[in-house]
Amino acid sequence: MLEQLKDIVGEGNLLTGADMARYSHDWTREFSWTPLAVVRPANTAEVAAVVKLAGVTGTAVVPVSGNTNLAAASTAEGALMLSLERMNKIREIRPEAKLAVVEAGVVLSALREAVDTHNLIFPLTFGAQGSAMIGGNLSTNAGGSNVLRYGNTRDLCLGLEVVLPNGEIMDIMSELHKDNSGYNLKHLFIGAEGTLGIITGAVLKLAPKPRAYATAMVAAQSVSGALDLLNRLQAATGGSVEAFEYMPRPYIEAHMAAIRGARAPFETSYDVNILVEVGATSEQGAALGPDGRPMVSSQLEETLGVLLEDGVVLDAVVAQNEAQRREMWARREAAAEVIFAQTPIINNDIAVPVDKVEAFISMADEAIKAGRP
Repeated sequence: MLEQLKDIVGEGNLLTGADMARYSHDWTREFSWTPLAVVRPANTAEVAAVVKLAGVTGTAVVPVSGNTNLAAASTAEGALMLSLERMNKIREIRPEAKLAVVEAGVVLSALREAVDTHNLIFPLTFGAQGSAMIGGNLSTNAGGSNVLRYGNTRDLCLGLEVVLPNGEIMDIMSELHKDNSGYNLKHLFIGAEGTLGIITGAVLKLAPKPRAYATAMVAAQSVSGALDLLNRLQAATGGSVEAFEYMPRPYIEAHMAAIRGARAPFETSYDVNILVEVGATSEQGAALGPDGRPMVSSQLEETLGVLLEDGVVLDAVVAQNEAQRREMWARREAAAEVIFAQTPIINNDIAVPVDKVEAFISMADEAIKAGRP
């Protein structure tokens, strides 16, 4: 079988032995395995040929993209790992239609950089965007920090190209925003983690690039108070809140302990800390005020001032420049490093309705305390 795989992808793209080292563990290095081999196809036809051969020989296949997951999802003991890293072409960017046609191995940050030249964004963003790939984003239905405004990866996809388990190629590369033609087959594969087929290409939605950002760290009275803060900010900004990231006091303390040079967001420690970012796409929001800053920053400051008077907000720091904005985001994007610096490691990604967050946290805290010796 290995000789046949060489015929499909070329000898240099079938890895065995020591050449598989970087594919044999997860990002955390907490989990490791020994694949049968790693195959690196260059196009969809080669993926299909590999999958057909695996089916004939009864060989398990584990697809892998950037391998940045934190849940050992690419474990492949004795299996054939199919890496999509060579399928990294941005086939087309169509600014007028606000869409991009890409292969599954395109690195997220590379796509964001490519569309930036057209004053557009692919609004999925998170800490691992420099290595995570579109195929993995789709197969895990990644959320990221901008999910509040733009939705999950599922909401950013118009169409897919998929290799099915029998090696057939399914072309559902729709470019339609309105498509009421029956079953929405792409949703079977988005979030399926490669179990129903291997995503090899996608048509993705793009969005206008915000002309200016206003970013702040905010201390709220409580988690329920933070929800009130979010709703009032959305009302004040016309739904332009792009990120609203909750960081409790233990996270802030762990961040400062784990990350060299990290600073506390406030002079006083608070239980509920929120990273807020508002994106202005209008000329009015991006226009510079008398202080030389975008109007959206003044609007955010004014709204936070009212909330301070109402007692919803206890403290707030608005970024005055890009360096301060990046420092605020660095605090959030270091989450993986912070988590895996703890002992024991408790890794999770839990979603509950926004009005149930406080109740869930209270329930979880009680359960953890009850489990302690």
